Amino acid sequence: MEQTDDLKLSPQVNVYLLTENRLLRDTLARLLKKRSEINVVGVSRSSETVKDEILSSHCDVVLTDCFDNTARSTFLRDVLGQDSGVKLLLFGMNDDPDVFFNAVFLGICGYLLKDASAAEIVAAVHAAVRGEATCPPSLCMTLIRHLSEKRQGKFETSHPQNGDRKALTPRQLQLLRLVADGKTNKEIAADLNLSQFTVKNHIRRVMRQVEAASRHDAVSLVRATGQLTTP
Repeated sequence: MEQTDDLKLSPQVNVYLLTENRLLRDTLARLLKKRSEINVVGVSRSSETVKDEILSSHCDVVLTDCFDNTARSTFLRDVLGQDSGVKLLLFGMNDDPDVFFNAVFLGICGYLLKDASAAEIVAAVHAAVRGEATCPPSLCMTLIRHLSEKRQGKFETSHPQNGDRKALTPRQLQLLRLVADGKTNKEIAADLNLSQFTVKNHIRRVMRQVEAASRHDAVSLVRATGQLTTP
């Protein structure tokens, strides 16, 4: 009861609902319209033509499940890039670190999984207006770990062994040994308790560092330097 009273006292939030599934769109729109503190200013499916409609609606939050790392993310990036102050809240998402990271880099303020309840969606909308982020604790921890590893990787790369710009860090060599064993990024991520996104970034960094055209080319080039030996 206390939480309900707090929401009633919240300032009115203008929400634009964007989802492909018509049944979900209609159901969620009806649910949101029952909330006195939420004003649904638009309901639509994803398309390039709706971008201007979203911006002209002066909405506070775009609530959408339209995100797939390709055309839709480009469309949403255009909406966020207009300096309109619009908050982007994703719902109905998969527990996928790669998709989550891409959404974070896009500038989202919330990431709700497929099992999120209606109450959790409403709470995330209010959190977005307050300038707060909403995301699953497990993905939040993955993001923290990724940023920590990225910072450590930069530190190690800035101090190459023996002054050789092609000398690799212990972590990079560990990854390359697994690549040499024929393992995929998914398998390497599982072995090292990393996200696939982190593994992919590490390998790309190694390829740039040794000027390799492919991951297997990187293995060959590093092996030729004598660095890729059994630890």
